[in-house]
Amino acid sequence: MKKKTMTLASMTIAAGMLLGACSEETSSSKGELEFAINNWAENVAVSNMWKVVLEEKGYEVKLTELEKAGVWTSVAEGDVDIAPEAWLPFTDEPFYKEYKDSIITGDSWYEGTGLGIAVPTYMSEVTTLEDLSNVSSELDGKIFGIEAGTSLMDISGTMLEEYNLDYELVQSSEPAMITELKKAMDDESPVAVTLWNPHWAFAEYDIKYLEDPKGVYGEPDNIHYLAREGFDKDYPEVFDAFEAWELNDDQLGTLMKYIEDSSPEEGAKKWVEENQDLITSWME
Repeated sequence: MKKKTMTLASMTIAAGMLLGACSEETSSSKGELEFAINNWAENVAVSNMWKVVLEEKGYEVKLTELEKAGVWTSVAEGDVDIAPEAWLPFTDEPFYKEYKDSIITGDSWYEGTGLGIAVPTYMSEVTTLEDLSNVSSELDGKIFGIEAGTSLMDISGTMLEEYNLDYELVQSSEPAMITELKKAMDDESPVAVTLWNPHWAFAEYDIKYLEDPKGVYGEPDNIHYLAREGFDKDYPEVFDAFEAWELNDDQLGTLMKYIEDSSPEEGAKKWVEENQDLITSWME
């Protein structure tokens, strides 16, 4: 009987030690953060960069891929903590008008975006969107786009109407669109795609935007981040870091290129290792 009692006591002590260890492990985590991201080059790049940075600081970070509309909805409903990319004041204006009272619109982290239709520079006879009417047969009447429901695709649909262009705006994805661009350029054949900057494609390929004399694509935007209501109170350290976050073309371009050349995780880790002073300036 005595032996059995001691065994139970030992088990109780061991269980207590285990629970204590688990509690210590749990308390060492600063919390779990969930990001809502789009499968766009710059979005994937900065999301993975923040994942590396925040996990080094003791947070757990989950990246959840959603369509653009789903990103805004999930932030507004409090289902996720952060969405790293909102183009304002023009491109994402419809989403902003709908959800502005239910989200935190953070400071901009990149200034001076662009978007439009891009073609290879060897298409020298095509310089404006109006010129597309002259090369419809060469392009098989197609402009290769990205996901349906994105602001870029909606604006591009309006562009076809404004310029009276008889083209099919092919809905696909960023990777599929880039595949079409690369395939055509390898053959030095004509191609037109929807594009935006910042994007690594402008460094990788000899391409140009077509001029937009009617201003359908609007003025340059800035890229902001979004956060759910209450995030600034729940995670003040992260909120302050995001408010301080800024990237220029060279910094963001290098990050995107590292990821394109390896993987989101490895590319982000490499970039973070090389930019500790910049990251420290955000986290102070």
